[in-house]
Amino acid sequence: MSDFKDKMFDQIQKKSNIKSDQIFKVAQSVQSADFSDEATVRKLVRQLADMAGKPVSKEKEDKIVRAITNNNMPADMNTLSKLFKK
Repeated sequence: MSDFKDKMFDQIQKKSNIKSDQIFKVAQSVQSADFSDEATVRKLVRQLADMAGKPVSKEKEDKIVRAITNNNMPADMNTLSKLFKK
């Protein structure tokens, strides 16, 4: 892996406590995922929350799932971050 990628994954791990091998596993699982399928998206949201050790309320999970399944996802990380914090 390049030095840049190593540093990037180190930063992700420090901020989220998620290891790079877990990130790759999730990335592989979503490559062919159907993001219009509510069950698939809900499973992914729960999986990511568990990996990060961050609880996601039912209300927040519903908002995230609706945004993804309706193709209403924010285009930038700042807006996406606000969605998760609500």
